Amino acid sequence: MIWTTIDTWISLTAGLIAIACVIPGVFLFLSRQSMLSHGLAHAVLPGIVIAFLIHHQRDMVSMLIGAVIAGVITGILTRFIEHTGRVESGASLGIVFTTLFAFGIVLMRLFADFAHIEPSHVLYGSLEMSILADGFPPNITIRSAIIVGFNMVVLISFFKEIKLATFDPGLAASLGFKPRLIHYGIMSITATTAVIAFESVGSILVVAMMITPPATAYLLTKNLKKLIVISILISASSAILGHVFSIQLYGKIISLFFGFESQGSTNTAGGIAIISSFFFIFVILLKRKRQAFL
Repeated sequence: MIWTTIDTWISLTAGLIAIACVIPGVFLFLSRQSMLSHGLAHAVLPGIVIAFLIHHQRDMVSMLIGAVIAGVITGILTRFIEHTGRVESGASLGIVFTTLFAFGIVLMRLFADFAHIEPSHVLYGSLEMSILADGFPPNITIRSAIIVGFNMVVLISFFKEIKLATFDPGLAASLGFKPRLIHYGIMSITATTAVIAFESVGSILVVAMMITPPATAYLLTKNLKKLIVISILISASSAILGHVFSIQLYGKIISLFFGFESQGSTNTAGGIAIISSFFFIFVILLKRKRQAFL
């Protein structure tokens, strides 16, 4: 395998995006709202498209504002349907995010000349093209580093408040905190992270990194700080190994299992999602093996 500078930038960018996704993903997982990340990763699409239509260019500030507004609308509509329609939270979220996602796809089709978003990139992104299209250092890498720093600052600054609101909203409210406000804050961070990652890695990797590393880490530890660190390590490792898988192992696996040669490579975002799932499966099997010996 010939490793180039571009491969380094791709792995670095993917790792930064994965870490950025993990930070809000841990708390969504612990509060049993992992599907919210799935919903937000899709529901922000109309906000992004409308921002494109208004400015006719990729203005990051307007995209972030559009995504955050779409994320907040998702939360409000989900709670409204849940309480007034007597529908459980998972179903109400499914109704809202599929509706908003479909609305975003329709907008993209209707205004294809102005939206400048490839529908295929919505699902699995185009990280390689994003790196090649930018100068060095790539703009997407810089933006990813900024969102990682922002998420880290928020986590460190409000760790106690987020922890209380996640595990015991009633106690948090009695101590003067506002659990619902914290909830919408996490939603806003999730939406902001999603829009940074959206066109580069698509919604698949956003969802995979927000759910799979925290779920894997939870099998290894119940200590919150250790869980966050392990989740970050798993996501970063998945980014590097996922890119190696996409450029080196994909063709060999196709040849081994299906009997025909494949000279191409697969999408890096897909490779990262697969590797993170392998980590999860490996930990499950390891724990079951340990239990068998006890």
